Amino acid sequence: MGSFLVNLDAFATRQKWRAGLDVLELRMDSSVPNDVDIAFLTAGQCLEMFVDGRLTSLRLIESLQERIAALDEPSTEVALRSIASLSADALDVARERDEERSRGELRGPLHGIPVLIKDNIEARGLPGLAGSSALVGRPSRDAPLVTRLRDAGAIVFGSTNLSQWANIRSPRSTSGYSATGGLVVNPWALDRSAGGSSSGSGAALAAGFAPLAVGTETDGSIVCPASVNGVVGLKPTVGVVPSDFMVPISASQDSPGPMGRTVSDVALLYSVLSAQAPQQFLHTPTFAVASNWRTYHAQTDRLFDEVIGELRDAGATIVERELPIPGNEEYADERTVLFAELLDDLGNYLEARPGEGVRSLSDVIAFEDEHFEEEQRFFEHENFLHAVATGGRSGSVYPEARSRNYAWATERCLGPGLEGVDALLSPAYGPSWKNDLTVGGHPAISSVATTPSAIAGWPIMSLPIGLLQGLPVGMALMGRANSEWLMLDAARWIETVLRHRTDWTAPSFRGTQRF
Repeated sequence: MGSFLVNLDAFATRQKWRAGLDVLELRMDSSVPNDVDIAFLTAGQCLEMFVDGRLTSLRLIESLQERIAALDEPSTEVALRSIASLSADALDVARERDEERSRGELRGPLHGIPVLIKDNIEARGLPGLAGSSALVGRPSRDAPLVTRLRDAGAIVFGSTNLSQWANIRSPRSTSGYSATGGLVVNPWALDRSAGGSSSGSGAALAAGFAPLAVGTETDGSIVCPASVNGVVGLKPTVGVVPSDFMVPISASQDSPGPMGRTVSDVALLYSVLSAQAPQQFLHTPTFAVASNWRTYHAQTDRLFDEVIGELRDAGATIVERELPIPGNEEYADERTVLFAELLDDLGNYLEARPGEGVRSLSDVIAFEDEHFEEEQRFFEHENFLHAVATGGRSGSVYPEARSRNYAWATERCLGPGLEGVDALLSPAYGPSWKNDLTVGGHPAISSVATTPSAIAGWPIMSLPIGLLQGLPVGMALMGRANSEWLMLDAARWIETVLRHRTDWTAPSFRGTQRF
């Protein structure tokens, strides 16, 4: 374990993130990877190595556990804090998968592959706390998506830290911070944000802690950490992946989704989570660019424009469209909807979850007031108070706000934007911002791309397009409802065209961790 801490720059010397199933360059051309090489294998590469005997699930899990112990825990030099908890049975399950493989018994497409899940999703043996001490001690059940992972042969490796209550509690919260897990930091620069609210899922992938992770998104919570950590993330159409036994915010906007280091890995995980057979369209995609959905960060927008030029040069048909930008009314309607649904949906979830403890949002507020120093040390719960005041879906303001909001997103934004094309493109987020627990830390450099898709419940994804001053930048792809496979095909094509921009070395954990 000590060898991980001798020279952190060694992590960046030989590792390359490859698209699809390309052959990984192994140190000293060995046919058997060392521990650092193992960390950045894709799921596809792991599956190939399982078949030819160069890797076992047991060795993979042992190597990743050692890496996490050296780099993630608060006592370590790096202290990413991306992992909420590791599964106690991961080694036993890995041995079982290896034995099954030796007998020719494969459970499914993820046989022996470790997957991390965000800690607002319940799984047996993992806390499922959503970052709150109010849920400590409540038993966890296997969410339906976790059952799908296990049935596909995956090893549920552990859970990831997150922005507490998925970043809905306060307008002054710091992305990536929770009372139970502390502050997740960005592997590319330790004083910068890992985004939110699927902070730990994005950071763990970037740091080489697992090939696959599951995040959740209401508005930006997969796309943001994918963008700022330099990985790929997909928020599917709401309802395609079951959200049962997931700590909720909003039934109309919440969706769990796959995250990985390549589009092919994300497609593999999406197939399992959605219980859908993979589809391929095999054509050069057509795109629309939302020309006025800019970050207004000159370097990010310039990089995006350069990338669009490269896609055109590679043969893509791309049209530019000016689309509405959400204003005060649209954001106010979205907040009304989210707060009203939060009051109802979180209350229903807490009432049904086994064990003793809080049973309503009002109970959570009272608990956090009673445990103020632990729960409200850096920011309070203003949005929870607003949610209680809405009266929920039965309140007088909810129905019209939801109707107005949905019509704006589908009829004025996404419908016209996607007419006649496969996907709509815009910048996602600029380089990550500095963490600040004193005044709060939310992204300052972002486009409005996540908001229309979030309100509509339609799919959106982020994939890397390059580095700016050593920090990743992502592109947003938006699609129609249930068009995930078309989007994934288009994203895979973009990934291939941009490989020269994103075939970067692994993060070198630069900077100083001060939190």
